[in-house]
Amino acid sequence: MASTSAIVSSPAFRQELLKRGGETAARCYQCATCSSVCELAPDEAPFPRRQMLWTQWGLADRLAGDPAVWLCHQCNDCTTHCPRDARPGDVLQVVRGLVVESLAFPGSLGRLVAGARSTWPILFGVPLLFWIALLAVSGHLHPPADLHAYDQIVPHSMLYSVFFPLAGFVTLAALVSGRRYWQMMGAAAPRSKPFLSGLWATGVDIATHKRFASCGTARFRRMGHLLLFWGFVGAAVTSGLLILAIYVQGYDLPLPLTHPYKLLGNVSAVSLVVGAGILVAARLGDKERAGASTAFDSFFATVVVCVIATGVLVELARLLAPRLPPAAGVALYVVHLGVVTTLFLTFPYSKFAHMLYRTLAMVHEQAVETGDRK
Repeated sequence: MASTSAIVSSPAFRQELLKRGGETAARCYQCATCSSVCELAPDEAPFPRRQMLWTQWGLADRLAGDPAVWLCHQCNDCTTHCPRDARPGDVLQVVRGLVVESLAFPGSLGRLVAGARSTWPILFGVPLLFWIALLAVSGHLHPPADLHAYDQIVPHSMLYSVFFPLAGFVTLAALVSGRRYWQMMGAAAPRSKPFLSGLWATGVDIATHKRFASCGTARFRRMGHLLLFWGFVGAAVTSGLLILAIYVQGYDLPLPLTHPYKLLGNVSAVSLVVGAGILVAARLGDKERAGASTAFDSFFATVVVCVIATGVLVELARLLAPRLPPAAGVALYVVHLGVVTTLFLTFPYSKFAHMLYRTLAMVHEQAVETGDRK
């Protein structure tokens, strides 16, 4: 006798869906127009019609382990063509936020970020107060007479003592959450290929945002996402190169503006500014095409904009010294450290987690044979 899987509805999931802006899911009457027009959905496992049905039924567990939730890029082709204005792209955006919260480790941090509409003062304020207290206790809060490098304010050893453990914690949290998701996908659709088999193709797809090119309604967002992605990659590489410059090559900071490491950092900063500008303009200019924005999305966008803005201002403050009071440079740098800490700490729980779950979903898709899909 063939086994049947239990259908377990979650009233709490449906209530949260309504609270976070997914109420339009109730309008869906399963005409399948959304799946027909979606260029990203594979023929053997089309979406988002089935996911809209599961959302109406409150099948939280099925949605949590469904790769299609993450294979959706919120192109909004489905939303544009929906005859009932059920807005499938926006509904799945809300579902993704709920999935991130459900898989989060530890769960308390996941709930804290999920409730960013009311908890944002904690998410921004605690890291900022931490840096103020740390610098005050260590005697580094007083501005130097002549600000020429920020290690006069925060020694490199202090940065490492904070960010290395923080990076370790974030990595652990991402690994635990990612493992949970990987196991749930495997239980729903067994994989016939190893993890590494689809990693290269997935990496190329992410690096070029190839799938976004298939979108119609929101194709204009592709360049913004691409610039933002490579801006963060460039900033991370620059940070690594600066450590190499200090401890291996013996360079003194700050590096001249014409140094290759400095050029990479500045180009990355420009990429971040332009990419963020495109996405913010898209959100403000044409909300119908860009899709609805939840508090979960807005919090992440705000953090990214704050990191970029304070980073640029910190660099300008150093270049303008001594015409700018050193105290202003210290204040900007402390605020920058605070928002960077918020960005790091919330990585596994904010929209940044899309990088983790979408990558795993795409690798899983590569590793599942067509006949194994449910």
